[in-house]
Amino acid sequence: MTHVLLVDDDIELSAMLADYLGQEGFRVSRAADGESGLREALSGRYAIVVLDVMMPRLNGIEVLRRLRQHSQVPVLMLTARGDDIDCIMGLELGADDYVTKPCAMRTLVARLKALLRRAPSTAAPTVCGPLAAGPLTLWPTRRHAECDGRALEMTGTEFNLLEVLVRHAGRIVSKHELSQQALRRPLARFDRSIDVHVCSIRQKLPPRPDSLSWIQTVRGMGYLFLAE
Repeated sequence: MTHVLLVDDDIELSAMLADYLGQEGFRVSRAADGESGLREALSGRYAIVVLDVMMPRLNGIEVLRRLRQHSQVPVLMLTARGDDIDCIMGLELGADDYVTKPCAMRTLVARLKALLRRAPSTAAPTVCGPLAAGPLTLWPTRRHAECDGRALEMTGTEFNLLEVLVRHAGRIVSKHELSQQALRRPLARFDRSIDVHVCSIRQKLPPRPDSLSWIQTVRGMGYLFLAE
């Protein structure tokens, strides 16, 4: 059973989520504050962490910041509806995705399953060996990326997005395609998660000799990884 860590100080909501996830085949452990949640998340016993933003002692943003210093375990943030600042800050610090509260249980489960799927997208050709474009080399089966021979520290979601862009280097990839292939879900209205993840990836890549970014934004269309 996939072991999920649920970090939320709302005891009633946490119990309800744990019960529903258990019915969906997940094994769930709970932490009721940020300090104990961080200790558990760093234990290496969990496949994924569901992390609430508003908590006592350590809030979810600080837990995520400290967690990302030592672990790349997938993290799904729970944020207050309409609080875009928390959503963006969490994504910038390395959260893989977020769900706004109150949320439909089915939506939460769908997002969890999407994050846990690591197989290459069926919409892209299967490549057994490494992928290369510009200074990048990616090994999809190992989920390892290098730039000019230097290993890149990336979250699972960042790797998924970069893999899709590299597979289609030289071609514009729409946000809808990126959401389906990399996030494994339809693009939601007003969803800025892809933009934030791409911004983070850009910061990890060196500039091209012409000082341009390897990942170009094509307004109204999507993103383009420059092949040359």
